[in-house]
Amino acid sequence: MQISYRQAHPQQYNLGLQLLKEAAIAIQNKGLDQWSIWLDPNDDQKNWVEDGFNNHEFFLIENTEGSNVGMFRLSNQDLLYWGEMEDDALYLHSLIIKKEFSGKQLGENMISLIEASLVKQGNQLLRLDCKASNQWLCAYYERLGFVKVGQVQMPHALNNLYEKRLE
Repeated sequence: MQISYRQAHPQQYNLGLQLLKEAAIAIQNKGLDQWSIWLDPNDDQKNWVEDGFNNHEFFLIENTEGSNVGMFRLSNQDLLYWGEMEDDALYLHSLIIKKEFSGKQLGENMISLIEASLVKQGNQLLRLDCKASNQWLCAYYERLGFVKVGQVQMPHALNNLYEKRLE
């Protein structure tokens, strides 16, 4: 399946919250304790999403038929997880592939598309994080070439910090 992405509009904020909740439900149904904050987000989480939409950091993933396949956030800083960093990097958050499209390597394809676009724009470093106890997801990112460079204790979880040099 071919996919592409386009920048989300601030008016699609509610769609973003809906996609996060759907992803949280799918994750919970797999027996994983992750993203539960999106089942009933508090004002801080809602503000995080709203800020991302207003700052044009959210992107919608679509297939060739124009159906929504998922979403992600790409920002040029992540003070909450990474703090102040001197090097230029982009930060990938909230990569969602909707349940009905899972199992088709679309997450991997989306990351490849993002990386190719960033290289074209002259970016050389992509960062992301995930819950340290999610061994499957940690191994997945490492298989895609991301290197674990640290950990950060957040209120809801201990997270691994990953980065990848882009060529």
